Amino acid sequence: MSSLPPPGLTRFNAADDNAAQAALHQVCTSRAWAARLLARRPYATTDALYAANDAAVAELTAADLAEAMAGHPPIGRPEPGDAAAAREQRGMAGASAALTAEMRQLNLDYQEKFGQVFLIRAAGRTAEHLRDAIRHRIGNAPEEEREIVRGELAEINRLRLTRLTERAEGGTV
Repeated sequence: MSSLPPPGLTRFNAADDNAAQAALHQVCTSRAWAARLLARRPYATTDALYAANDAAVAELTAADLAEAMAGHPPIGRPEPGDAAAAREQRGMAGASAALTAEMRQLNLDYQEKFGQVFLIRAAGRTAEHLRDAIRHRIGNAPEEEREIVRGELAEINRLRLTRLTERAEGGTV
């Protein structure tokens, strides 16, 4: 087994700050999060990068968290051209019209209560699971929900950092 870091991690470590910043923006739209990850380069391993992600997410202020949340579309409605969100929300693709309409309403109810989109690591989850999760979480107190969102954001970032670091040679940062 090779102890060399994945090619994408090597490119990320070697990239100039502007290119690395742009790559991180595709992972998470919080500037504070990105600044923390940039400041800790180079990363010897992906585990070190993931640990930096977790620490940076834990340190986000309410405003930083809101900035990160603004980069996520509602579940079931990824922005056109947002390949990452479409891939991650694939479980909604085959949802019935009734379930899709219910998710749209639940998203609106959640947004009205918490002032942000419902954030969940959607990758690998079915439409029914996503619906059940929003139904459950809409009853949370705002403080409790903020901490759940923080954990979900860390998971989403890890998935996206994995894609970044595993890109084959010849890819961009």
